[in-house]
Amino acid sequence: PDGGHALVYYEDTLLLRSLQWLPLFYLFIAIVLIVVSYNLFRTARTAEQNRIWAGLAKETAHQLGTPISSLTGWVEYLKEKVKDEDSQLSTSNFQLPTILPEIDKDLHRLETITQRFSKIGSLPELQESDVRQATLAAVDYLRGRCPRRIRFEVAFPDNQPFLAPLNPTLYGWVVENLCKNAIDAMEGAGTITITGSQDARRIYIDIADTGRGIPPAMQKRIFDSGFTTKTRGWGLGLPLARRIVAQYHRGRLYLKYTIPNQGTCFRIVLPKKN
Repeated sequence: PDGGHALVYYEDTLLLRSLQWLPLFYLFIAIVLIVVSYNLFRTARTAEQNRIWAGLAKETAHQLGTPISSLTGWVEYLKEKVKDEDSQLSTSNFQLPTILPEIDKDLHRLETITQRFSKIGSLPELQESDVRQATLAAVDYLRGRCPRRIRFEVAFPDNQPFLAPLNPTLYGWVVENLCKNAIDAMEGAGTITITGSQDARRIYIDIADTGRGIPPAMQKRIFDSGFTTKTRGWGLGLPLARRIVAQYHRGRLYLKYTIPNQGTCFRIVLPKKN
């Protein structure tokens, strides 16, 4: 009224004072979500590792089962041929020289399996080796220990060296895994065709079967750890095979093609130089 000036102060409302804590509330929610996500990730990773270790144990037992069963059969066969009380073998009724090499193969197989699992987790030594010979060695072992209606056809160009930095023990494991999957897909009857080719930089090994093929819905998951279509499988054969080829040999393993009720083909690609 007298022409003077006055200052009037309005305090912040309750809503404004509450909003001051909103950034801290959002930060708290973010921290909670990060902690929960980390725990879920760690739990999933732990479960994955446990599944892999359990699978490796099963895979070890499975790998050892073939030569052990074969050796058990040979032993029982020899026991039946014991004729006298001093356990002297009578070689007139069977050919011992034919059996002994097979027993020796199975004993060598046990040593190979031990070497394979001892190399998992560490970088193996690669030496320039003949891929053709390593492939034939794996096939020769399987040929006498798979159903009789399984036929192997191996085709490599003549007079061409197939040399690449290789660990034959682990590479043979890859070939055997692919062939065993093919045998299961063919349900004990069919043809496995292994074809070798090369160019200036790479070697290509195609392993094809005449089995039932892989359904389209499963094709993207066949290399996932733990995925399997088998009743008693652990889903580690293909993931381990791909890891051996990709991480240890700097190559590739992939599904080349699959046709329902006609067959499947996997391709191994190996570089000729490191």
